[in-house]
Amino acid sequence: MSPFTGSASRTQEWRHLRLSVDAGVATVTLDRPGRLNALTFGAYADLRDLVPELARDGSVRALVLGGEGRGFCSGGDVDDIIGATLGMDTGRLLEFNRMTGQVVRALRECPFPVVAAVHGVAAGAGAVLALAADFRIADPTARFVFLFTKVGLSGGDMGAAYLLPRVVGLGHATRLLMLGEPVAAPEAERIGLVSRLVEEGGADTAARTLARHLATGPALAHAQTKALLTAELDMPLAASLELDAATQALLMTGADYAEFHAAFRAKRPPEWQGR
Repeated sequence: MSPFTGSASRTQEWRHLRLSVDAGVATVTLDRPGRLNALTFGAYADLRDLVPELARDGSVRALVLGGEGRGFCSGGDVDDIIGATLGMDTGRLLEFNRMTGQVVRALRECPFPVVAAVHGVAAGAGAVLALAADFRIADPTARFVFLFTKVGLSGGDMGAAYLLPRVVGLGHATRLLMLGEPVAAPEAERIGLVSRLVEEGGADTAARTLARHLATGPALAHAQTKALLTAELDMPLAASLELDAATQALLMTGADYAEFHAAFRAKRPPEWQGR
């Protein structure tokens, strides 16, 4: 664990999702297969709290996010969330919407790569959870639906209007967020929404394989690359170049940089330490 964790102990049980950690790879599974893994208030809260907790745990170097059963995630539960929010005042609604945004922010700002394993439906909030990952591995059954306008809300929910244009371009993002039409796996791959399309039933295995590969790599380099990709989205070139220079100068003092040189000279694979 990080030496700066405070007095709180690590959570021993997560009630609204399933977690396993093996060899540096954390696997988080949305586990309401009977409801296509529709999200509840508790599931949002668990995701909001879990990802930062894993980030404080130095043993986690990659995360796989998947869904149990026939689909990845069908979005917010119609009864448990949409029905409940109809009875909330503005203050409570703002608290809820801020919480959903905190989930996306946690996925984007955690210091390890996140790999979404998508099969079946990824709709509404489920589509945004996949969008917030660093990699989206999908099989041919996957379909993405940013359906917020279909329920009378803005298509720019949970950061979708920020993230989606940066992944697929403004034109595609406008179409997907405005019309709320499903995007099948082949088109999602064509426009860049899917990182890799695999055979049917293979998304979970391929995502875990990629996560294990990332987990055995230079963790600090991965963390800084992810941080720069997020930070430089809104920076002018001069500021980006200066941030790149400062980051590289710091990493050049690290153990992994020296290890690469030693491994190259010895004609052996590097033994990355994540420092």
